[in-house]
Amino acid sequence: MTAPRLVAFDLDDTLAPSKSSLDPRMLETFAALLETVPVAVISGGNFQQFEQQLVTPLSQRTGLTLDDLHLLPTCGTRYYRWAGDDWALQYAEDLTDDEKARALAAVEAVAKDAGYWESETWGDILEDRGSQITFSALGQAAPVDVKKQWDPTGAKKDDLRRRVQAELPDLEVRSGGSTSVDITRKGIDKAYGMQRLAEITGVALDDMLFVGDRLDPEGNDYPVKALGVPCHAVEGWEDTDAFLTELIPTLRVASV
Repeated sequence: MTAPRLVAFDLDDTLAPSKSSLDPRMLETFAALLETVPVAVISGGNFQQFEQQLVTPLSQRTGLTLDDLHLLPTCGTRYYRWAGDDWALQYAEDLTDDEKARALAAVEAVAKDAGYWESETWGDILEDRGSQITFSALGQAAPVDVKKQWDPTGAKKDDLRRRVQAELPDLEVRSGGSTSVDITRKGIDKAYGMQRLAEITGVALDDMLFVGDRLDPEGNDYPVKALGVPCHAVEGWEDTDAFLTELIPTLRVASV
């Protein structure tokens, strides 16, 4: 492909370990990319998670502007842009009260029936994020190493996703972070977020590049791949950092 005009990323396990801040090396590389081309982050976490992991560390960098940073939390069901002094919500595809209630009930019942409902947890297992219901098997604040041990191959959450999807055929169910499953309105997923991003920015999908760790058919990055957006698969932030270290010089030459 030609040099992308916009680079988009998943967050957890692509830019940072699950629910953790960016490593200083990754933060440096990300800032360098943002100074070169517009950048989008589209992930299952809520906006507060985006702030903690990415936005606050970036805001502390002297001279770095955030005008070309596009934030699409909860799998692209919400979209924020920097408005000069704060982040402004551009749209929100919220679930109805009935959809939320059915999603919460279904994922809890299925998780308990399948043996995935844990007694020792860190934080909330179930979250109502407005436009997304998220199940985190060990809770939102579980340590990264514990999460990795719970489902090292991803088989548990992929099995859970399939079971919950069968209970909620009118909604979208996708495997999210290392121990999570995300539920949104049907068709309102990362592909929808990328399409809205293209409409708002004027950058064609063919001129974008998406980087993510869950581009497999079960993952919540897969809709972006299925949409036809050029994609690059990674297995962690170290892979992303290495890829960007090679990509950024190419982008700088293309922009001259």
